[in-house]
Amino acid sequence: MESKGAEGGKLWGGRFTGATDPVMEAFNASIGYDKRMWKADIEGSQAYVKSLQKVGIVTAEECQTIIQGLDKVKEEWMNGCFEIKPQDEDIHTANERRLKELVGVVGGKLHTGRSRNDQVATDMRLWLGDAVLSLRGHLVSLLSVMCRRAEAELDVLMPGYTHLQRAQPIRWSHWLMSYAWMVHRDVQRLDQLRERVLTLPLGSGALAGNPFNVDRQFLRQELGMSSVSQNSLDAVSDRDFVVEFLFWASLLSIHLSRWAEDLVLYSTKEFAFITLSDAYSTGSSLMPQKKNSDSLELIRGKSGRIYGNCCGFMMSLKGIPSTYNKDLQEDKEAMFDTYDTLMGVLQVATGVLSTLKIDRKAMEEALSPDMLATDLAYYLVKKGKPFRDAHSIAGECVALAEKKGCILSDLSLEDMKTVNNLFEEDVASVWNYSHSVDQYSAEGGTAASSVKEQISALSAWLASNSA
Repeated sequence: MESKGAEGGKLWGGRFTGATDPVMEAFNASIGYDKRMWKADIEGSQAYVKSLQKVGIVTAEECQTIIQGLDKVKEEWMNGCFEIKPQDEDIHTANERRLKELVGVVGGKLHTGRSRNDQVATDMRLWLGDAVLSLRGHLVSLLSVMCRRAEAELDVLMPGYTHLQRAQPIRWSHWLMSYAWMVHRDVQRLDQLRERVLTLPLGSGALAGNPFNVDRQFLRQELGMSSVSQNSLDAVSDRDFVVEFLFWASLLSIHLSRWAEDLVLYSTKEFAFITLSDAYSTGSSLMPQKKNSDSLELIRGKSGRIYGNCCGFMMSLKGIPSTYNKDLQEDKEAMFDTYDTLMGVLQVATGVLSTLKIDRKAMEEALSPDMLATDLAYYLVKKGKPFRDAHSIAGECVALAEKKGCILSDLSLEDMKTVNNLFEEDVASVWNYSHSVDQYSAEGGTAASSVKEQISALSAWLASNSA
């Protein structure tokens, strides 16, 4: 008969004769949050019992009994009727306890040669592998909206900024595509990350490996993973994949926070370039006229939460000795919270961009002739002046306009000739914003031809990578 010591109901019971302090029981438990890995835990267990059958630890009949029992456990989770009991300190304990209730003592064979150390690492990798695909789908949706808007609004001009000061005329589409390329890199990094996430630790035991020579390549194939871990000590304590996910999420949130900040500015009355949909705005409890860009501010604010998860977990890792230590239990809450946060951020970001309206007139009215001062220098370069000299001459023209209290384009030809004799009647051609943006036709520029190339390249990538 199975021993029922003070801790006999636990996977680690038997050695202990005293009961765990109730506060310690709650402090130690992770079932409150790791229960969301129930599906991964069952899949890992079903694959593992098949590997035990292959080496003769369980019979074919016992294997089938355990698999069918786990199917029933799975149904209970799917139907929302799985009952978590006080002794279920984690998802592994809960599922195995319920399995033994359903199939009897044969369920106790499932854990042969397996530890919660390699089991939890496997569960997390399986869960995160699926989570990454969900996030990827939302990233692709956001990228698609960016490309569609850039294509539809290609001819809209606006100021480009450096140091938050008006710099040179650009296309609104060029601004959109600047963030599209950031998101594109985020998708590429996510794809690379998923390959490393899907490394199989199962078969590493507690730390020394598996004594029953289970076929780990078979386990890898059963679970659809990309590779097998090469060192059991490393495998049970490796949380690089969690840190890498948290860092990836932090970098993505930097990109989205910057994007949101631009739009927050553009939505103010001082800029008035865009208007957010009411669906993604809120009002003031005191000031009836207010329309606040809370959706964008929350995207910007959530980035701090994500950075915190990354930094916090890295600090948890930095001092622990080799192989498994309970500090590693801090991994799951950071991983889950970051995933949940990003799922909300990406869906809101896509909704915001899909529904906002641009004010073409306001954008174009924000353009000013002083933004063409560089074009004035280029005019002189085309007449043979070295750029450094041309830059200085254009600067003198700007200073002259300020002295005369007029805009740069209102300087007369005679005024400009007092600065340099190379200015001729054709200088009037400089004061054209459309001509200005279309001169930047080199790859990556803001000319219509260049922006079309960008859109085409990303659209082609989306067509072959949206699955």
